[in-house]
Amino acid sequence: MFTGLIEATGNILSVEERAGAWRIAVSAPTLAGRLKTGDSIAVSGVCLTALDIGPEIFHADLAAETVARTSLSRLRAGAVVNLELPTAAGTPLGGHIVQGHVDSTGTLAALNPVDPSAAADKTDWWLEVRVPEETRRYVVEKGSIAIEGISLTIARREAETIAVAVIPHTYAVTNLHTLRVGDPVNLEADVLMKLALQQKTESPFELTMEYLIANGY
Repeated sequence: MFTGLIEATGNILSVEERAGAWRIAVSAPTLAGRLKTGDSIAVSGVCLTALDIGPEIFHADLAAETVARTSLSRLRAGAVVNLELPTAAGTPLGGHIVQGHVDSTGTLAALNPVDPSAAADKTDWWLEVRVPEETRRYVVEKGSIAIEGISLTIARREAETIAVAVIPHTYAVTNLHTLRVGDPVNLEADVLMKLALQQKTESPFELTMEYLIANGY
């Protein structure tokens, strides 16, 4: 499990296309010594397995399903990715529950400074993302969503888009500042919202006279 609080960014060193899978090499010097073979790591919101770990790099295999359904399909050498290690038991949950299981890819519609006259690291930003239809049912105003693995709060919901406020720190220390309008972004809806809707659909509850009598009312 992750929390959507990005620990570091890494740089893609190479993308090797193999039969049925891709292999990426990621430079992650700030995570040196913290990874061992087989560990899970969230790469821009996608839970992957760390392999062939070097002093400052790790590799990961992308299944064909991962390439087809996530923004990692756009990775090229030099791309910046968000990195987060799993949350240790007993650690305060600072963001929200993030599984690293991407629901869909949205499209970056806008990323604009609140104060265009201010330096990039001194102003808040408005991020707008076009959300695919299959994910919109889990999106609510003031609810949580992971975008590229970042835990964010939905400030506004329109018919096909959402808007979130991004503070200067998040803009600076994640890959958001490298993205451009039209880029795909990984979206993972709040798992608690998905569970609540599933239970409502599968087990509709109706308060009836029979229920009250049976339960001693």
